[in-house]
Amino acid sequence: MCGNNMSAPLPAIVPAARKATAAVIFLHGLGDTGHGWSEALAGIKSPHVKYICPHAPVMPVSLNMNMAMPSWFDIIGLSPDSQEDEVGIKQAAENVKALIDQEVKNGIPSNRIILGGFSQGGALSLYTALTTQQKLAGVVALSCWLPLRASFPQGPLSGVNKEIAVLQCHGDCDPLVPLMFGSLTVEKLKRMINPANVTFRTYSGMMHSSCIEEMMDVKQFIDKYLPPVD
Repeated sequence: MCGNNMSAPLPAIVPAARKATAAVIFLHGLGDTGHGWSEALAGIKSPHVKYICPHAPVMPVSLNMNMAMPSWFDIIGLSPDSQEDEVGIKQAAENVKALIDQEVKNGIPSNRIILGGFSQGGALSLYTALTTQQKLAGVVALSCWLPLRASFPQGPLSGVNKEIAVLQCHGDCDPLVPLMFGSLTVEKLKRMINPANVTFRTYSGMMHSSCIEEMMDVKQFIDKYLPPVD
């Protein structure tokens, strides 16, 4: 990916069944790898779409007593006023932008790429989409929040993704990233980008995980914003 990240293994990839004309880059949550999500996405795949699930580098995480685990950036605490790893978040976003550039080099235009993720990966996908100069097709943000939210404007975003489509999903029984974080994030997004393009779905009884109903909503979103071109 980048010179500073040679230790992370190559992404788990679900190749397109025919020529790939679109891609989904999906980032896993803290302590996980890309393999589980590549399997989940294989279950809802479209034949013209390539699914890329990178693995986060292993690093010590403050929240977990500095134990080393796969993590996109350091997490210091889980309350809304916890200090954030600004340097780590910005570096991780640069690494994701490099992944997008790689797909563009492979022949898939950036506006045919959806960025997505779960929990910490969803947070990073939102942050990257709102700060990149690469025009994207959409963002799928599952059980997550917007990092460094104070660094964003109070009003509308300028930049190439000010009209981007966002599907945000959250379980109403999430004990780790409470539903309130999702609700506050969606309110902030609706002030920054066209509110008509922001969809917020909640799932009754779902904890910090996914469910079939959510995956079907994700599939519908991907099919809508990455339709076949041939």
